Amino acid sequence: MALFRRSAETATPLDGVDLVLADLDGVVYKGPDAIPFAVESLNRAAETVRVGYITNNASRTDASVAEHLSDLGLHVQPSDVVTSPQAAVRLLGAHVAPGATILVIGGAGLVDEVEKGGFTVTRSADDEPAAVIQGFAPEVGWAQLAEAAFALQGRTDDERPWIATNTDWTIPVARGIAPGNGTLVSAVHTAAGRLPLVAGKPEVAIFEEAVSRFGAGKPLFIGDRLDTDILGANRAGIDSVLVLTGIDRAKQLIAADANARPTYILGDLRGLAQPYPATSVARDGAVTVGDATVAVEGNDVRIRAEGTDELNLLRAACAAIWNSGRAIYGLDVPERLYA
Repeated sequence: MALFRRSAETATPLDGVDLVLADLDGVVYKGPDAIPFAVESLNRAAETVRVGYITNNASRTDASVAEHLSDLGLHVQPSDVVTSPQAAVRLLGAHVAPGATILVIGGAGLVDEVEKGGFTVTRSADDEPAAVIQGFAPEVGWAQLAEAAFALQGRTDDERPWIATNTDWTIPVARGIAPGNGTLVSAVHTAAGRLPLVAGKPEVAIFEEAVSRFGAGKPLFIGDRLDTDILGANRAGIDSVLVLTGIDRAKQLIAADANARPTYILGDLRGLAQPYPATSVARDGAVTVGDATVAVEGNDVRIRAEGTDELNLLRAACAAIWNSGRAIYGLDVPERLYA
């Protein structure tokens, strides 16, 4: 996968794309409120390409997500929303018999999908469930986590599967960054001594569900996290956008692992419809994007030209560092590039 578009300056990230898949938290909204420019940019994209929404958040149903997005001004139906509970229930169906009793650790969105999958929901380990499925909800606390631990102790993966909708360590909300489902899964892991199967990002099941549902041939995924969104898209063979409105910013980008590097870097979603700048590489490895140039010289990352656009400076720095093949901890990076 190319790190950056190297074709004509008039090309945009949407060129050739037949499906845009947008993550929600940190991309479309934070808490109840829309992120600036997200709604109008996605509505504009929807005029020429199919737009779907994909989320690891398991606390709400697809209908409630669609209602929230519609309230923000997007044109969305429940069928446009792909959730990690939907992917998790598909995964569940491959491991337990139809109609089996499932211990659900999570909120209404997860319960709804398990029931739609034809399974019986229980909240107690005493009911001898065939499997445990776990997803994030703000109301999940010690009592539910304890039930999961009781159900899993002394049982192997084959005897009683444990499926997690996702393992995001954090989730962006209106007041800041809060613990995500990964922290709750970790608590159960500590008590039960087991690890779950995972359906959501960065695993490919949720991407496969989305691409199959929309019949896409050339999708583009938009996310705000390298370790789940971009890694997952790369694993699924999908081009990706890292938008700097959520969790990961410049510091994380320049240090990104080779498996978690995006195709495009955007400041906000207006960039979807804007020409994406070409990247040129000099003989000595110096990278120029727009009028910004960055080079790796020995152990030093040098800014040869700051240019007039901080985003292009970041793009040039990422390309120069990534192209060098050097680990970030072995390089002296100017604070200007990641502050």
